[in-house]
Amino acid sequence: MTQTSENVTWLTQASYNQLRAELDHLSGPARVEIAQKIEAAREEGDLKENGGYHAAKEEQGKQELRVRQLTQLLQNAKVGEAPEDNGIVEPGMVVTIAFDGDEDDTLTFLMASREYASSDIETYSPQSPLGVGVNGKKVGDDAEYELPNGKTAMVKILAAKPYQG
Repeated sequence: MTQTSENVTWLTQASYNQLRAELDHLSGPARVEIAQKIEAAREEGDLKENGGYHAAKEEQGKQELRVRQLTQLLQNAKVGEAPEDNGIVEPGMVVTIAFDGDEDDTLTFLMASREYASSDIETYSPQSPLGVGVNGKKVGDDAEYELPNGKTAMVKILAAKPYQG
């Protein structure tokens, strides 16, 4: 789980290890694979009309961007433990809220960096309006956050548990 503060990103050891493994793969075996794809496409002839070559070069650019992002993130990372199971909303917690106190209208999300967005659970950044509004609140507390239209919304914190992903 992460919490970004200024240029520091807080990570659990497991999260750090996962990102480190991704970086090692992208900067090692994946680089070799993409270089081989580019070379194979180059051998097909005229580069101006070679779709495979251009696709491989685009893939290489995306891969190198991800390598730079991961390198910067890990250089500025502080590794720590997952948050305590104390019912206080903070990065690394799975939070359930009720909109306008209506317990039939709820949302459960992981409060973490977008690096952890997964199909399993929706992820909200601690810097998002909702993240700012609920951060530091306890189960049972009401919180207010600003909507994109400038109005405010009220939510009630129903649960806050450490993420077990």
